[in-house]
Amino acid sequence: MEITATALLDLLATHVPEDAKEREDLERMRHFAQALAQPFSRTQSEAHFTGSAVVVDPSGTRMVLLHHRKLLRWLQPGGHADVADGGSMAATALREAREETGCRVSLHPTAPQPLDVDIHTIPARRDEPEHHHLDVRFLVVAENPEALVHDPAESFGVQWLTWDEAMTRADEAPLRRMLEKARRHVASSR
Repeated sequence: MEITATALLDLLATHVPEDAKEREDLERMRHFAQALAQPFSRTQSEAHFTGSAVVVDPSGTRMVLLHHRKLLRWLQPGGHADVADGGSMAATALREAREETGCRVSLHPTAPQPLDVDIHTIPARRDEPEHHHLDVRFLVVAENPEALVHDPAESFGVQWLTWDEAMTRADEAPLRRMLEKARRHVASSR
């Protein structure tokens, strides 16, 4: 096993799941971290690790969702690990948040790391079979929220939303769970 897989297992060992789905996903992620030859590589056709971020403004009253171009859903910024991330899921989440929002971001100083974990199925497309994203999620703060822009290659748009507005766009239980965790955490840290 690579050093990066060991760091991944260490990160997952500290996470406390909130519900039965997250508990099951966490156990499956621990298995995949050990079983996959290259857990961060898209060449793993069954599953691979991804990183994503709940991006909040400095006041913690707004957060970002983007309208994902391929999945046609409102989601948090996130995506595949790059070699430059060095196997750090936090580095992946931060890089993806920067790329997809245009904002300077940093990990929330008091949030659990990770904030949430989720396994979701990505439908088959022309060049890849159906597979699973093993998503490790972090809470991050945008240092310059006014810089928000979107990448047309990634999304149809990106918006600052109140927590209530974001919850109305959250179309699945794991997304709502993650948003609720983030909202509770920023409220308690003000």
